[in-house]
Amino acid sequence: MFDRKFHVHEFGIVADNAGSGPRAFTYGDGHGEGNDMALPGRRGLRRWTAGLIGSALLVGGLSACSSTPPDDTFNRFAQGLANGDFGSLNVTTSAGQPVSKDMLTKLEGDLAGKKPAIKVDKPAVKNDSATATLSYSWPVGNGVKWDYKSLVKAQKAKDDKWQVYFDAATLHPDLTATDTIAIKRTAADRGNILDGSGAPLTSKQKIITVRVQPKEVNDADGTVKILDAALKSVKADVGDIDLSALPQEIKAGGTAPIDVISLRESTYVKIRSTIHDLAGLYFGESSRTLAPTSTFAKALLGRVGDVTKEVMDKNPGKYQIGDQVGLGGLQQQYDDLLAGSPGVSVVIPGADANAEPKKVLFTADPKPGAALKTTLDPTVQNAAEAALAGQQTRSALVAVRISDGAIVAVANGPNGGDLNFALTAQVPPGSTFKAVTALGILDNGSANANTVVPCPKEYTAQGGTPIHNAHDFVLGDVPLHVNFAQSCNTAFAQLGAKLGPDGLAATAKTVGIGIPWDLGTPAFSGTVATGADSAEQAAAAFGQGKTQVSPVALAGAAAAIARGQWQQPKLITEPAPAKPAEPGPQLKPESVAALKQMMREVVTDGTAKSISSTPGAPLYGKTGTAEYDNNDPNKTHSWFMGFRGDIAFAVFVENGGLSSDAAVPVAGKFCAALK
Repeated sequence: MFDRKFHVHEFGIVADNAGSGPRAFTYGDGHGEGNDMALPGRRGLRRWTAGLIGSALLVGGLSACSSTPPDDTFNRFAQGLANGDFGSLNVTTSAGQPVSKDMLTKLEGDLAGKKPAIKVDKPAVKNDSATATLSYSWPVGNGVKWDYKSLVKAQKAKDDKWQVYFDAATLHPDLTATDTIAIKRTAADRGNILDGSGAPLTSKQKIITVRVQPKEVNDADGTVKILDAALKSVKADVGDIDLSALPQEIKAGGTAPIDVISLRESTYVKIRSTIHDLAGLYFGESSRTLAPTSTFAKALLGRVGDVTKEVMDKNPGKYQIGDQVGLGGLQQQYDDLLAGSPGVSVVIPGADANAEPKKVLFTADPKPGAALKTTLDPTVQNAAEAALAGQQTRSALVAVRISDGAIVAVANGPNGGDLNFALTAQVPPGSTFKAVTALGILDNGSANANTVVPCPKEYTAQGGTPIHNAHDFVLGDVPLHVNFAQSCNTAFAQLGAKLGPDGLAATAKTVGIGIPWDLGTPAFSGTVATGADSAEQAAAAFGQGKTQVSPVALAGAAAAIARGQWQQPKLITEPAPAKPAEPGPQLKPESVAALKQMMREVVTDGTAKSISSTPGAPLYGKTGTAEYDNNDPNKTHSWFMGFRGDIAFAVFVENGGLSSDAAVPVAGKFCAALK
């Protein structure tokens, strides 16, 4: 059993670690096989014999106590306790009852299914009994863990296996068999989204939730009709609300109330007198983090609301029903930053739901969320949203402060938009891209503002399809600045060849189109084909073909022309984006000066002449009508990009038709509001 050797003296047997193999004993005269040592004489034989017997008993005793240590058994128990399944391990209560999964689930209560980490300290063994300390670490909240210790006991059975005893106190020292564990959460104060000056764009506001108790409604159709009319009267605040299914839900009965809509207190006040006394309607008060209005930067900011099943499924264990989370936009993207950490209490509940807890086992205070700082300017944002008001199709307006690149407005329509087209749309820019083509032509010296460029009714590049102007207009042989102001497609299609396969893409990059950006939130910076053949060069020169942009990309390009150098627009400043783009090269002053004059002519004498009398500083711009359906040239997006004073901007109206019909009037309203 022991890998050691022994020699004998008058006090008994002691170990001898030298050498290997058996050693012989010699008697009396000291002569023996190994002559290793001499036994005592007859006089000491009695003491030697007693020592030998005692030592033999000691060796036998060590052999019996060292078999089957409980370490593995306790580790298997800890693993089974964490997983809720002990497998073949013999686990009972101290009274001998089997420990079932239902028993564990009842004791664990709100912790059931959360899988703690459990470590087992070195067991203490005495005869056939053993105890070990269990170190628990339960995930009880978002980033919050509850750590504590308890004891587990075991007894060796006749078959030399260990029997583990589990009682309520094994799970936690303060638990009894009739207890259960409950988790109480206290919401943290949510961080606000701030504007460029550091003032809150969002804040906690009172909301009123309109609920219907079906069994108390006498006339379902009549009640819903009145409620529907009331909500339509505040459509500007709440948008389109569909109550068509509500009468049937009410008629189906049931005891549970039906939540109809949550209204800002300011909106509820407008319709209170109409709906407050309707039979079966109830009004619950709560608070929620909200933007200044229901449409204010809606697609960008997102909203805060009750956690959805989809969000809970994607983040197992992080949320529970009733939590408030960011839904869409920056509120969702930066939810971890804004939400903070809720306060958590682990308790043994009292006799009923309203009683004080029997015992509080653990408490962690809530940690408030941090702020998210943007560059938005509420005055400019409101002007942008007012300019888009009334648009029936998806639309967007992005404004950039020229002096520092700050994005001061991100507006989407209708009603604030559901998708953030202002930053993420990927659509052809149409004739607004003639500003980029003109910059490239001016830079490489192919033409100047006064160079005559023919504007025929039709032009076909090699391998391409015929290109026409809007309504097939013809200008004849006119200077470049006239072609630009009147937006002649056929003239610019001819100029595309002067930039070659990669020239337009290279010029676009100098104003930020087609290079990686990092605004701190998703944005599309555009794409322009490289290695373009003659047909693509012609199409791309007036914003068609494979060229695509977003409103923010065009607004950034307009700011670059106004400034004389591209700087990446800024939107999120704290926390700062990880990979902002470096500033572009200085643009040639003579090219910029000529292009600015051409953009001014667009407003004074060209396709945007309808807004030439807009009050305020001089307005510079370029219109654009972009075909997006090769099978139907009448399906077009409407664009305008430009700058005035320290603000550059781009307007987009999906399927808006001619720029003069949709985007240009929006631009006029926007600029007028900022006078």
